[in-house]
Amino acid sequence: MALFGLFLSGFVGILTEALPAGLLPEMSRALDTSVALTGQTVTIYALATAVGAIPLARLTATWPRKRVLQVALLVVAVTNTLTALSDSYALTMVIRFVAGLGTAMIWPLLGGYAAALAPEGRQGRAVAIALAGTPVSLALGIPLGTALGHLGGWELAFYVSTALTLANIVWVQATLPGIPGRTSGERLQLRATLRVPGLRLILFALATFMVAHNIVYTYVTDYLDGIGMAEQIGWVLFAFGATSILSVVVVGAYIDRHLRILTIASTFVLAASILALALLSGAPVLVYAAAAAWGFAFGSSPSLFVGAAIRATGPAADVAQAITITVFSASIAFGALVGGLLIAALGTASITWVALALLLAAAAAVLAGKRYAFPGRA
Repeated sequence: MALFGLFLSGFVGILTEALPAGLLPEMSRALDTSVALTGQTVTIYALATAVGAIPLARLTATWPRKRVLQVALLVVAVTNTLTALSDSYALTMVIRFVAGLGTAMIWPLLGGYAAALAPEGRQGRAVAIALAGTPVSLALGIPLGTALGHLGGWELAFYVSTALTLANIVWVQATLPGIPGRTSGERLQLRATLRVPGLRLILFALATFMVAHNIVYTYVTDYLDGIGMAEQIGWVLFAFGATSILSVVVVGAYIDRHLRILTIASTFVLAASILALALLSGAPVLVYAAAAAWGFAFGSSPSLFVGAAIRATGPAADVAQAITITVFSASIAFGALVGGLLIAALGTASITWVALALLLAAAAAVLAGKRYAFPGRA
């Protein structure tokens, strides 16, 4: 039950971040601005998460972990309500930035909190469960939020997200054991943590993996439109989301014993999926198969990389997670930026080939990290 509270915290974090993406036309009319500018409410949220993760981790280092999580969830709940009430674009952007800071406090907590609650030898599985909120939210939460927005107005989707977050606060209070923060004499040693053997290789593999994914995922609608499958975007994303959830089950069962093998497999399967999208775009059935394989490879990737960082850094795992979340969030924004530049300069087809090159670099890093970054055994 405690792990479900962590799972739901990740779920509402991703839901709050990406919810505007499915409601852009309605929000743009309410805010009296263009769809393109309204889309920046997603960008500024991701930017706040990337910028705030490390400073907020330092600021709250001595707080009990449960208190940090509850404060962060309260920030998310309040800002979702304010977003629904705002009719000013400038004010909405400020609110979304503050919401991103709330999520910046959530993400560095989840993996370490889950690992601390788990018995010896089951930490990886606990981390996978706690971080499963990401793929489940992408697969189910955002489409449901979009449907709510279409039924009762975009504000309704944010009000429901607020209610879900408040319910999660109550659940966390009732089920999550308290874990103390650092003592006042301890400090978050960023430089020392970055010098831990293997961590920089993990961060490089994570960055190349995530940038590659987001280059294609952000512009998957353009890709499908270019191959005559624009009307099937919902079904293609459903195939991606369904296998993302399935990957949580598979990875959660084996991550403690086979983290290295799973990370290698995830990277190579994603590379093969992108290669298939580049070469087999004329066959819709194969596009669906590639999207399903893509979702299966990507769904539990946060668990794999965060799990690797926790293993590599040990007592400094909380610092490593803050750094990992910074890299993760920055990679989302950077991938979207690079994808847009590639499409403008070279056309939509170029995004698959650049993503493939990045994934090969990620695979090389994972293979090279056998001693410290991605060892065969814990």
